Amino acid sequence: MKKSDLIEEIADQFPEIDRKEVAQIVNGVFEAMMEGLANGEKVEIRGLGTFRVKSRKGKTARNPRTGEKIKVPPKKVVHFKIGKVLRAKLNGKD
Repeated sequence: MKKSDLIEEIADQFPEIDRKEVAQIVNGVFEAMMEGLANGEKVEIRGLGTFRVKSRKGKTARNPRTGEKIKVPPKKVVHFKIGKVLRAKLNGKD
């Protein structure tokens, strides 16, 4: 599901709200989530899961084609931990 599909789904469920307003709300939610993650905060959506930023150390890797060693710099990545409600839904335990 893409963001546009999500907007369409929400707009269909709430016909009294204009699609442009739904798009602004969805974009606002995502922007707030990204801002929180960029500030090092965790973002928890009950039932869905938790997003948090983790740091990965730099490492030395090997190019599989040439065998040449390359340095991979340290970086931050977003980690998602699934919530109980979503896990149950995925495993057919509604």
